This record gives sequence, C-alpha cells and structure tokens, in this order.
Amino acid sequence: MIKQFDTYSLLPHNTFGIEAKAAHFVEFTSVADICNFLGNGFNGKSLVVGGGSNLLFVNDFNGTVFHSAITDIEVVAETDSDILLRVGSGMNWDELVAYTVEKGWCGLENLSLIPGEVGASAVQNVGAYGVEAGDLIETVETIRIADAVVCSFTKSDCDFAYRHSIFKAAEKGRHIVTYVTYRLKKAVDFKLSYGNLKDKVEEFGGATLANVRRAVCEIREAKLPNPEQIGSAGSFFMNPVVAAHKAAKLKDEYPAMPQYPLACGDVKLSAGWLIEQCGWKQTPHKNVGVYKHQALVVVNLGGATGSDVLDFALAVVASVKEKFDVNLNMEVNVID
Repeated sequence: MIKQFDTYSLLPHNTFGIEAKAAHFVEFTSVADICNFLGNGFNGKSLVVGGGSNLLFVNDFNGTVFHSAITDIEVVAETDSDILLRVGSGMNWDELVAYTVEKGWCGLENLSLIPGEVGASAVQNVGAYGVEAGDLIETVETIRIADAVVCSFTKSDCDFAYRHSIFKAAEKGRHIVTYVTYRLKKAVDFKLSYGNLKDKVEEFGGATLANVRRAVCEIREAKLPNPEQIGSAGSFFMNPVVAAHKAAKLKDEYPAMPQYPLACGDVKLSAGWLIEQCGWKQTPHKNVGVYKHQALVVVNLGGATGSDVLDFALAVVASVKEKFDVNLNMEVNVID
C-alpha cells in the first residue's frame, strides 16, 4: 500500500523537534508498491527518512520524502550456531533488539535503546558499547531510486567503517533500503569491555542477554536525553580519530584527555570531552545547548530552528579546532 501526502509536516520524522515540511511524502508497505511508484516516471528530488534520529532540517524539503513502513521479520536460515534474520527497514530498531534478546539470539543487545528504524542501521552503521551494526549485517536490500531496480548489497559491498557505509558515500541518496539481514549467534558472545558496561551488568546479577540489554538501557537513559522530552539527535558529532603522534602530543599537554588506541595504529578521542573542555556545557546559544550529562549531544532547548542548531554546532566545531587543533565531524545529516 502507498500513502501520499502533499505539504507534509516532518515534525514526526525528526527527533530534534524541528518544524519543517516536505513538498511530497510517500510511505510504502511493500517492495512491489514502491517499485511501481518509482517505475511510473518518478525523477524528482528525494530524501529517505526513518525515525529521523539522525536528521537536522534547516529548511523545508522541496521534493519527495520516502518512508518505509515495511516491518515484517523472518528467520531465513538457521544452523546449530547462527540465525539469519531478515527485517523490514521500517521496523523500530529497539523493538528489534528486544525481540532478539527475548528469542535468546546474541549480537544486537549492546545496541539497545538507539532511536530510529532498521533501515538506518545499515546506512549509518549505528554503534554503541563496542558493537556496530555492520559487524552483524549480512545483506542489505534496496530499491534504486533512478530506475526502480531491486538491489542487494553484501557486507563487503557496504564498506562499513566507523559511522560509515557506502550509502553515505558512493551510493548516497541513490537507494531506499527495504530489508536488512543480520547474522546472530545462538551461543552468547558478550562484548562488555566498553566503559562501565561490565560493572553495570554485574550489578544486575551477571552476564545474560537480558542483563546486558538492561544495563545498556540504564546507562543510556542516565546520560542521553529522551527525544520525546528534549529534542536531540543523540550523538551529534563523531569521535575524532587522529594519528598516534598527534594523540601523544595532546596527551602531554592534556594528561586527563581520554584516548582509545585503535587496531590500525590511530587513536580515537572523546568528542564529548573536547567539547566540554571548551566550556559549552555552561554556554548555551539562543535555544540550543549541549546536554548536561553528555556534551556530545546537542539539544533543542525549546523553539530552536534548524539554523539555530547548525550555527551552534559550527561554533562548537570552531572552538575545538582552535583549542586542540582537532577536526570534529558532524554525525547528523544536515538537510538544507
């Protein structure tokens, strides 16, 4: 089924709580329906949205916004050790995580409570607590917008890296994700080394799928705002990665600076720490600021426009560059 609307409010489709409108909005519940729609001569400007947890609308969108309402889920293959789970791109992400935990399938539990929908997990390569969606994705099915051709991308095709996929690079804006297939484990293989996750799991009685999910949810709720109460897009900036010699120089100058060595030899820095050192927790700008419990999160303090948020973010980037000579990149997709 296809639903079509004109001059459609995008307020329900962005967690920043920014009022913006799409000239046209199309929601679909099957691959056949969206193929038929695109194959009927569509050639306009387009944007694909999910839950809108990674979007910042600076202006109205003068084109067609597509939204998947495909939410079916099925086991497409199973072995003694693995499950291949094919999930519609419109399914709520945290509902999927809860479902897999309930089934006793290991892999997604560290990604609990991340806002958004399944399709975005492949586009953004969402990650948390030492796990990335790309670690678990087997295939991504899409519709190519230009010619309504059904496509399938393997894990290697997707070119997953930190908050990166081919859908943010060479194939950006060219596809509508319809299904994502994940490879999950029947045997537990917990990843608990990130932050205080292991300690929190122990508080709940030890490592089980349910306890890991509970611990992740509690940690996230303590340091991240509920977008239904405070407008935000979660982590606004990516943690910067610098060369080892640059990290060593920064450590000499700022001994308290958190640093995370990577297997490639580079070092990941904490964007939140850098932002906090620049004083942004005490310096809101107009109706925008950083969240009191996590400076990595930019929040709408009430009535902010997309331009207000972008101006604030650019000021944060400039201050970090000036103080630390480190470049911050925005994780949020700015639509202007």
